[in-house]
Amino acid sequence: MSGIDVTVLYPKGKVSEIQEKQFTTLGQNITALEVEGVFDDCQRLVKEAFMDQELNDKFFLTSANSINVARFLPQAFYYFYAYAQLKKQDPEAAKNMVVCVPSGNFGNICAGLFGAKMGLPVKRFIASNNANDIFFQYLGNGHYCPRATRATLANAMDVSDPSNFARIVNLYGGGQEKPIKITPEEAHQAITAEISGATYNDNQIKKAMQDALKNDGYICDPHGACGYQALVDGLQSGETGIFLETAHPAKFKDTVEPIIGQQVAIPVTLQKFMNGTKQSLPMTEQFSDFKKFLQDHLK
Repeated sequence: MSGIDVTVLYPKGKVSEIQEKQFTTLGQNITALEVEGVFDDCQRLVKEAFMDQELNDKFFLTSANSINVARFLPQAFYYFYAYAQLKKQDPEAAKNMVVCVPSGNFGNICAGLFGAKMGLPVKRFIASNNANDIFFQYLGNGHYCPRATRATLANAMDVSDPSNFARIVNLYGGGQEKPIKITPEEAHQAITAEISGATYNDNQIKKAMQDALKNDGYICDPHGACGYQALVDGLQSGETGIFLETAHPAKFKDTVEPIIGQQVAIPVTLQKFMNGTKQSLPMTEQFSDFKKFLQDHLK
């Protein structure tokens, strides 16, 4: 769109080829920055830009990812749509719907929780992590302790300090932005009453992808496999589970094919990106460098 400058930050070497091509071949008003770091570094740079008075005096900055509430409020309606489809197929099953969400930055499951607050009749949620299982640990002991990010097969979930954790705590009354309604212990109790967790390492993710294909004829991407396996492991008697996918498996073609032992067809919409030429600029993880880029680049 004219009048808008778009800057995409992504961690160098930590996304698939198709992922990279999706946002580095667009050109026009879209600039891709290949950051020397991990996802959390990219997110930190964006947040620091939002807090920088000098930048905000000069530019109108906003985010398109789940830092921005406008991203996940519309996302909540996917949950209502899923419920409607399940109820149409099996009204009894819809009475005990469990939704499992592969979780990294926790925008998607946050959208589901907002949906539940709006009236979505979901029995409970499962947040499925890869080896970056900070939220899983929090569910178990009540302590939120971010640590260094680990690279995994499910790279979109490689997040060590999920931005939306604070929103989830706030949603259940334990936020710090206003007078605390309940104690952190009470907030933890309220959260664990509606959300359970699961965590899977790369070998378990591989096996889940193989099992999903063998048992159900479904090809998962590595993220969806975490959701699939959490339902296999965690559904209780009488419950019906829905798991959310993160992307088409072709987006992670080089990872998926050796694991499942067959080729994955690339949809036309993804193929067109593969024919484009990568255009990106290198960027350090230092905010001073990112700030200088914005000052020099933005109109």
